Amino acid sequence: MKVLLINGSPHKQGCTFTALTEVASAIADATIDTEIFHIGSQPLRGCCGCKVCRKDNINRCAFDDDCVNIALAKAKEADGFVFGSPVHFAGASGSITSFLDRLFYAGSGFFAYKPGAAIVTCRRGGATAAVEQLNKYFMYAQMPVVSSQYWNMAHGNTPQELVQDAEGMQIMRVLGKNMTWLLKSIEAGRLANVELPKQEKKVATNFIR
Repeated sequence: MKVLLINGSPHKQGCTFTALTEVASAIADATIDTEIFHIGSQPLRGCCGCKVCRKDNINRCAFDDDCVNIALAKAKEADGFVFGSPVHFAGASGSITSFLDRLFYAGSGFFAYKPGAAIVTCRRGGATAAVEQLNKYFMYAQMPVVSSQYWNMAHGNTPQELVQDAEGMQIMRVLGKNMTWLLKSIEAGRLANVELPKQEKKVATNFIR
């Protein structure tokens, strides 16, 4: 099994990376593979609604000059996910928002029934709003949402400050352990021949007719 952790900060080894590393360490303690994937600091386009990714189920974004399609290939093979972001103006970073809009629109089938968690780091405020924003992607894609013993956030303006947030670091470790437990529970269910829910054909209702 493998958990893919996405670093949605422009800083490769900043506060978000520090928090993700704490989560990854707890997961690795249970002999589950982890990979931290940095989306980088280069501009990321938002989704333009061209729907090329939906044609013939290619599950690839039409924009192929950034990291989204690389991440899609990794997501297809992963068993669980942790998406991390700094808090920018009381929300997730613009880069990870553009990244996730395209990632989940092009490859939502790669995420169904796989556990997902969102973590955020911030200096002071806006963390709960950012976590709520990120969690909505999981709800769209039929993913079990992994929680900790408090909201998945840690506070600090630098990595050195973040590690001094003892509660925040504990939240990350507990999250990693909960992710491990859920992954192993899903695997046990699969071995016991517990079937996935039967899918219904999706209905789209427009309120203006």
